Amino acid sequence: MPQLIFLPHEERCPEGAVIEAETGDNLIEVALDNGIDIEHACERACACTTCHVIIREGFDSLEESEELEDDLLDKAWGLEPDSRLSCQVIVGEEDLVVEIPKYTINQVSENH
Repeated sequence: MPQLIFLPHEERCPEGAVIEAETGDNLIEVALDNGIDIEHACERACACTTCHVIIREGFDSLEESEELEDDLLDKAWGLEPDSRLSCQVIVGEEDLVVEIPKYTINQVSENH
């Protein structure tokens, strides 16, 4: 059973967390079900970038992102090569180390 290892995030997950997941689970749903409040302005419909995460370990075990997700990620704050939208990540066989970026595009635009 793969584990989702969330790195500490000041607001969303201050202590970090290790969560058991099933292969085939949706990353954001597992996070939300376990008290990690990843922002999701579009209600997980792959229509925004607020659920952007960086997969620090295990990225290559995931199915490739689709064109719509890639187009949206181009607008995400703090985009990195291992960035994904957590609403689109299906847990595979391997553990994932997940970093929630400090800001979402909503927070960046609200602060300027």
